[in-house]
Amino acid sequence: MSAHNPVVWFEIYVDNMERASKFYERILSVKLQELPNPTEDDMQMKTFEGNMESYGGNGALVKMNGVKAGGNSTLVYFGSKDCTTEERRIEKAGGKIIKPKMSIGEHGFITLFSDTEGNMVGLHSME
Repeated sequence: MSAHNPVVWFEIYVDNMERASKFYERILSVKLQELPNPTEDDMQMKTFEGNMESYGGNGALVKMNGVKAGGNSTLVYFGSKDCTTEERRIEKAGGKIIKPKMSIGEHGFITLFSDTEGNMVGLHSME
């Protein structure tokens, strides 16, 4: 297996950009940045901090006509020192915990939650 991460980008589709931005900024303690619209339609994008030239994938929240939030089958995991830290913020920020922090053996721990838009997302930590 290659040591290089094949994931270079992800998108989490949202219906309400302001609500979704506040949710992720609050639970992950980050500041999302507005991205210029690369198309002619009314798409909105806010990106998570990252560098596509280095290890790991970067991504954005996206609001686009014809693409409904929630109900998709792709699951994104955000890295954490300890899932419990962000897990404590989820419900206060308007999300819902689906599966509280649980062990996945030698691979660490995960938390599964739904965001304010109905997307299922995960947290991963080794502690």
